[in-house]
Amino acid sequence: MRSEPKRGGQFVEKMFSGFGHTTVPGTERVERSSEEPYRPLRQSKAGPGETYYLQSQIPESQVQATSPATDVMTDLKRVAGVTIDTSANIDEAQRTMIARGVRALFVVDKARAIVGITTSNDIYGEKPIQVARDKRVRHVDVLVREVMTPADRLEALEFQDVVKARVGDIVETLKRSGRQHALVIESGSTDAATRTVRGVFSLTQIARQLGLPAQIEYDIARTFAEIEAAIEK
Repeated sequence: MRSEPKRGGQFVEKMFSGFGHTTVPGTERVERSSEEPYRPLRQSKAGPGETYYLQSQIPESQVQATSPATDVMTDLKRVAGVTIDTSANIDEAQRTMIARGVRALFVVDKARAIVGITTSNDIYGEKPIQVARDKRVRHVDVLVREVMTPADRLEALEFQDVVKARVGDIVETLKRSGRQHALVIESGSTDAATRTVRGVFSLTQIARQLGLPAQIEYDIARTFAEIEAAIEK
C-alpha cells in the first residue's frame, strides 16, 4: 500500500515525501524569512538574435491494467469535487461542466450531502427529452435531480479495498455494474454512520489514462470494449 495515492484525470500530479524526495532540477525551494522585505526580481528582454520557444510538455505516465487503482482515482482529498444544487436545471449543469472542464457533477442538497451524480450523458442524452415530454415543460426547465443517478443507486467501493486493487479490478467492477462511475467511500473515524466520499472512478478517465483516444460521441459499451482490448494487449 502506498502512503500517497495519486489522483486521476486532469488533476493527476506526482507527490513525493520522506526519504527519496524528488525535485525537478532547478526548482529547489529556498526558505525565506517571513520578515524579509519583498523585492522585485530581475527582468530582461530578448537580445539580438535571441528567440523564445514554448516549453515542451512532459507526457503524463500511462497506466496499465496492473497499475494501482489509485492511479486512476480522482482523490477528493486533493481536488474539490465539482457540485451543483438539486434545484438547478440542466442548462446550469451544462454551463458548469463546460466552465470547469468536467463531464460529471456531484448533486448536493442544502446541507452539502451528496444526493446523486449527473453526467454529460444525462444532460445531452434522451433523459431530459423524456422528462420534458412527460411533464410537458420546456427542455431547459428540466431539473438536474430529474435526470441524475440517485446516490442510493451508485456503486460505492471501500477505500481500504481500493488501495489494494488494480486498474483492471476497477474496470471489471464497473463492467459488472454496467455503470461509468463508482464512488470511493471512507467511514467516519468517530461516527460509523458518517460516510465520506473519498474519491470517484470514471470510465472515461480510465480510458484516457490507458492511452485511448477520446470519443466524439460517448458510448459506454464501446468504451468498455476498447478498454478491454487495451488491457489484453
